[in-house]
Amino acid sequence: MNVAANRAATRPAWSVLPVALLTVVPLAVVLASWLQPQPEIWEHLRAFVLPAVLANTLWMAAGVALLTLVLGISLAWLTAVCEFPGRRFFAWALVLPLALPGYVLASVMVGLLDYSGPLQTALRSVFGPGMALPNVRSVGGAVAVFGLVLYPYVYLLARQAFLTQGQRSLEAAQTLGLPRVRAFFRVALPMSRPWWAAGVSLALMEMLADFGTVAIFNVDTFTTAIYKAWLSLFNLAVASQLASLLALAVLLLIWFEQRARQQRRYTGAAAGKMQRIPLRGATRLFAVGWCALVLMLAFVVPVAQLLVWTAGVVRGDWDERYWGFIGHSLMLSALAALLVVGCGLWVAYAQRQHPGRITGWSVRVSMLGYALPGMLLSVGLFVPIAWLDRQLLPWWAALGIAPAPVLKGTLVVMLLALAARFMAVGFEPMQAAMERITPAQEQAARSLGLGRWQVLRRLFVPMLRSGWLGASLLVFVEVMKEMPITLMTRPFGWDTLAVRVFEMSSEGMWERAALPSLCIVAAGLLPVLLLVRATEK
Repeated sequence: MNVAANRAATRPAWSVLPVALLTVVPLAVVLASWLQPQPEIWEHLRAFVLPAVLANTLWMAAGVALLTLVLGISLAWLTAVCEFPGRRFFAWALVLPLALPGYVLASVMVGLLDYSGPLQTALRSVFGPGMALPNVRSVGGAVAVFGLVLYPYVYLLARQAFLTQGQRSLEAAQTLGLPRVRAFFRVALPMSRPWWAAGVSLALMEMLADFGTVAIFNVDTFTTAIYKAWLSLFNLAVASQLASLLALAVLLLIWFEQRARQQRRYTGAAAGKMQRIPLRGATRLFAVGWCALVLMLAFVVPVAQLLVWTAGVVRGDWDERYWGFIGHSLMLSALAALLVVGCGLWVAYAQRQHPGRITGWSVRVSMLGYALPGMLLSVGLFVPIAWLDRQLLPWWAALGIAPAPVLKGTLVVMLLALAARFMAVGFEPMQAAMERITPAQEQAARSLGLGRWQVLRRLFVPMLRSGWLGASLLVFVEVMKEMPITLMTRPFGWDTLAVRVFEMSSEGMWERAALPSLCIVAAGLLPVLLLVRATEK
């Protein structure tokens, strides 16, 4: 009897496995691609592609890590520990660059600073034709863009660490005779290391997964190599093998980030209300100027330029096609949000009802997709879908139906890849909201004769309203901004706002890329403002 009961109890836990397979299958596919060696192509890649890809990736990783550290830690320290005019405004405003996709800022930077752009044209008219700025389409330009859009990861985590440890660490160091500057570098900064190290890891994962930004700057990376292998060489095996190398780098970063997260506990908590350090004189002016400069470069100037470009092209560029771009973006985002939030609700409910080893591992694997590049998920899911289509062809012929692919080139691949990519975004708010439902409330519902599904429908779903509304909004906006999965798996002629930005930017039409970019930025502001409300102190 007990054995039968245990088996019945574990069945719902096994039902979480299909969600985990959305991540397991792509990883397995890209790893299995090495069973199909391509020595001739790999010889070409080793000679002409991989050296540039590896060098660019390493230089960008080093540059992005350094730039996000400098920006994130300095701004976090100023807004968390110091007091100066405008501190409360900068504390939340410096998070706004999260709403700006990297490829949007890249298009603005290239449009302004390229050789034919307005700035260099004006400089040549004043100083002569020999005047030229360094080439913005370079690794350095990509590092600058990544640093400006990704520093909020370090800023948010480091600020949280500085807020919790407060001035106690500085005061303890100063009692030992250390001046304030040395106390920061020798005490406060090392104590917050797990937090800002995790922020840098997240920024590097985003950089490795990016495609639109590096494509605009013409910088060869693993994502551009995967794109060319798939859509230019039509070689899925090589694209999968390149994706597996990228997956290895990302998994190493995930391991590093998890280790940093486990060590966060040694940041001490401050007692009582924090007394900030008042800044005076030149130091106060520097704090205001530094915060204002970063905010201007990372958000104000790009958005202002997008508004100027949009005003110049909106009358001539806005036509019936834009209703299609907006409609496709809205439909894809809504369907993805429905799928992800539904799966997130079920996974959170199964974890609550059956907290065992199977459920635990399934949940961990399901959340891994958020750290994997969209390129990898696209390749890894396209291959089994194409195989399944081939297996179905004889069945259609036997039924007298003209054989044709029914899954490949449809929304199915896009939605599955997007679900795998953003499952963590849908799960985390649901899990947090579910913790507010007490066991006593659930037991009371069951005492009224309600079954498992009735409890889920009549108790959990209404009480989880804030969780699934927040998760739906976050997933909706993330899908609006997402480019690699949409670009590589969309049906023929099925363009979205993100695809429109990529196409216009690829052709150097920066002004025409401004209108869809501005729509994406406007949508991205919603979750950022919610995040600001949740983290502001």
